[in-house]
Amino acid sequence: MRLRYRYRLSPDAAQRQALARVFGCARVVFNDGLRARQTAREAGLPYVSDGELSKRVITEAKKTPERAWLGEVSAVLLQQALADLNAAYRTFFASITGKRKGPKVAPPRFRSKKDNRQAVRFTRNARFTVTAGGKLRLPKIGEVPVRWSRSLPSEPSSVTVVKDAAGRYFASFVVETADERLPQAAAEVGIDLGLTRFAVTSDGRKIDNPRLLRRAAKKLRKAQKALSRKARGSNNRKKAKLKVARAHARVADARRDFAHKLSTALIRDNQAIYVENLSVKGLARTKLAKSVHDVGWSQFAVMLEYKAARYGRTFAKIDRWFPSSKLCSACGALAASMPLNVRSWTCPCGVVHDRDVNAALNILAAGRADRLNACGDPVRPPLEVARVGEAGSLRGAARCGTG
Repeated sequence: MRLRYRYRLSPDAAQRQALARVFGCARVVFNDGLRARQTAREAGLPYVSDGELSKRVITEAKKTPERAWLGEVSAVLLQQALADLNAAYRTFFASITGKRKGPKVAPPRFRSKKDNRQAVRFTRNARFTVTAGGKLRLPKIGEVPVRWSRSLPSEPSSVTVVKDAAGRYFASFVVETADERLPQAAAEVGIDLGLTRFAVTSDGRKIDNPRLLRRAAKKLRKAQKALSRKARGSNNRKKAKLKVARAHARVADARRDFAHKLSTALIRDNQAIYVENLSVKGLARTKLAKSVHDVGWSQFAVMLEYKAARYGRTFAKIDRWFPSSKLCSACGALAASMPLNVRSWTCPCGVVHDRDVNAALNILAAGRADRLNACGDPVRPPLEVARVGEAGSLRGAARCGTG
């Protein structure tokens, strides 16, 4: 399995300047390649191939006075910038021709030096290494200190150096890891995700929503107001903008940490995990948009999915139209309606349900029913409506004897 391991970098002033030069060169090559293809399309010329594009914007461009400074950085990262452009074009073409499923993808756009995120990728051909002292040696940049939170499981195939909006530098290593099978667990769990409670499990556990964005709203509002008072283009505005970005980065880091800890605990303790396939994009268009973005359901589901694949667990999503809240987990009766303000209800069979726990129990039952058996067929056959005139059994047909 291919995974990414991310670590914080601590470059000095000279290394930050060298990284800025690297980011700029990669950005210029990407934009030059995009411009060359757009110009060819507007002139009615054939599509510029990948090899021809590399020759134009890298090899021949280095020989010109306007682009001679491209030779000051490693050629590998320039090739990787063009590889990103080519991948973006392939994705765009696959989207408009229908080969790619999902929403339509827009064509590549020009990169700006004012983008919040800058990144370059070094492959093995660039000869990056991790020194014996634990530093990351990058070509024409030097040895950058790394804050190792854990050791790499294997030799990395590439590293991406990223600068985020908060001015922090990270190294993202791509490594190949073997699956680490955990011991078999007897428990299985269904999870109902929500806003009041982040998650309610089928065993009755209720996990509070940390509401990280709401809790940091006061500091964010203060920082944003200070930014709005600064004159555009001034150094004070740049400092205020950095404060706002750092405040948002703290919220994002806390949300990611919460999702990692909870997903790891659920994967460790359960053999199978089932969640509802929520339409986050649709919910983000409602008046609950801020709360939906704050809770981070999609990030949590992605973590559950890749950790389940890595550790030998079962993970599945239940159809979003499945009536998990309105369905009685005891008798299977379906309520006519279930407004959001109804948090508990009583079924005609006499069972009193907590809305969220009942939904989690139904998600668990649906996940178990939809799981495939060893023969590839559903464990529970689909329900069919009896046809008119279909033969049936008489009341006494199952009795033994002839008398």
